[in-house]
Amino acid sequence: MAGIFKAYDIRGIYPDPLDEAITQRIGMAIADLLQVDEIVIGRDVRLSSDALFEALTGGLCRQGTNVIDIGISSTPMSYYAVASIGAGGSVQITASHNPKEYNGFKLCRAGAVPISWDTGIADIERLANGPLPPPGAKKGSVRQAVVFDGYLDHLMSFAKDVRPMKVAVDAANGMAGLVLPRLLERLPQLTVERLYLDLDGTFPNHPADPLHAENLRDLQARVVERGCAVGFAFDGDADRMICVDEQGRAVSADLITALLAPIFLDEQPGATILYDLRSSDVVKEEIAAAGGRPIQCRVGHAFIKQQMREEDAIFAGELSGHFYYKDNFFTDCGITTMLRLLSVLSRRDAPLSQRLAGLRRYAPSGEINSTVGDPDAVLAKLEDHYRGRGEMSHLDGLSGRFAWGWFNVRKSNTEPLLRLNLEAATQAEMEHHRDELLALIRG
Repeated sequence: MAGIFKAYDIRGIYPDPLDEAITQRIGMAIADLLQVDEIVIGRDVRLSSDALFEALTGGLCRQGTNVIDIGISSTPMSYYAVASIGAGGSVQITASHNPKEYNGFKLCRAGAVPISWDTGIADIERLANGPLPPPGAKKGSVRQAVVFDGYLDHLMSFAKDVRPMKVAVDAANGMAGLVLPRLLERLPQLTVERLYLDLDGTFPNHPADPLHAENLRDLQARVVERGCAVGFAFDGDADRMICVDEQGRAVSADLITALLAPIFLDEQPGATILYDLRSSDVVKEEIAAAGGRPIQCRVGHAFIKQQMREEDAIFAGELSGHFYYKDNFFTDCGITTMLRLLSVLSRRDAPLSQRLAGLRRYAPSGEINSTVGDPDAVLAKLEDHYRGRGEMSHLDGLSGRFAWGWFNVRKSNTEPLLRLNLEAATQAEMEHHRDELLALIRG
C-alpha cells in the first residue's frame, strides 16, 4: 500500500497498487477510525469507480457502518450531501485531475470537515496495514439517497441576478458534465457553448486538468470563435475551475480571488478573506481596499478549510483554482465559482478583460518546478543566501519578501521537487530574481 496515502487524500493507480483488497481494508479502517453510524459515499465515472465502491462499502459494512450511496456525483455534491444529510462522514471515490488509470478517495468527517494526513489519513494507513480487525457486532447496510435536486437548489443560491450572456463551458468529460446540463436548464438566459459534457472516465478529448495550458486550447478557441463573454474549464471532480476571458486569455486564479473579494465584502462588510501565499499582492490589496481583513494561508484544501473555520472567513481563493465559501460548508466548488463570477459580470457591461486589467499590477513568474536531490538542503541554502536581505517566513516552505517583491519555494508532497513562485514590480525584475533563484535551486 506504500505511496497511496497522501497529504490530503488516498490516491493511486488501479489495480496496482490500489485494488479491491486494499480498498476493503481502507473501508474497515475508516469505519474503525470514525466510529459513526452512517457515511456518505459518492463516486465519479472512472472505469474502476464501481469496483472500488463495492470494495469500500464491503469494508465499511463489515465493521458495522451504514452507507448512504448518493451514486455518481461530483466532489462538491458529496460535500453537500454529508453536510445536508447530517451523516458522520463521507468518501468521494475520485482521482480528481489525474489520468484515467488513477483512482482514490477524498475523505471528510461530519459537516464536510476534511480528513488530511495529520487528522486521520496517517491513522487509516496504520489501521489498514495492521492486523485484520474483528467484524462489527452488527453488519452495516447500504441505502440510496437522491441529493441532486437539493444540490441544484443550493447552487442556484449563488446565481444572483445573472443577465443574458453567451458563455462556454468545458467539463473535460468529468463530473461537471453531470451537473451543468441540469443547472443550465435553470439559467435559460444564458446561451451556452458546451464542450465535452458527456461523462467518460477515459477522458478522450483532453486530460481533466485545467491548470495545464494545453487543456484550455479548445475552450479558448470556442470562446473567441463564438464571441463568448467568458469560458469556464473544470477539473475531473468539479471542485476546481479556471476561466478564460472574452479574448481567450487564461485568467490566473488569484486574479479571480481579487475580483470576487470586494463583492463578498459588499455583502458582509469587514469580513475575513483568506488567500494562499502564492497569490499576487493584488489580492490582499483589493481585500483591504474593500474594507476586508486579508489573511495569508498555506497551500492545501485541508489547511485552508480549517483556517477558514478558525477565522470565520467568508471566502478563500487558492492559485490552483480552488475557491472556498463559508456558505458552502467552508468547501470548494468550481461551479459555485462560475455562478459567482457570472453574477459579477452581470453587474455592468464591461468585459472581463477590462475588469481584470487594473488587477495586473505586478509581474508573476508562475509556478516553476525543479527536480532536486535533497529539497531540505536546498531550502536551507536559500535561507542562508537571503538571510538579512529581507523578511523570511516558514508558513509553507520558505518565503522571502523584499523591496522588489517576494518569492515562495515549497516542497512537493509526492515528488523530489521544489516549486518556485515569485512576483516583482516589473517584468525585468521578475526575470532577474527568478533566474537568480533557479540558479541557486538547481546549482
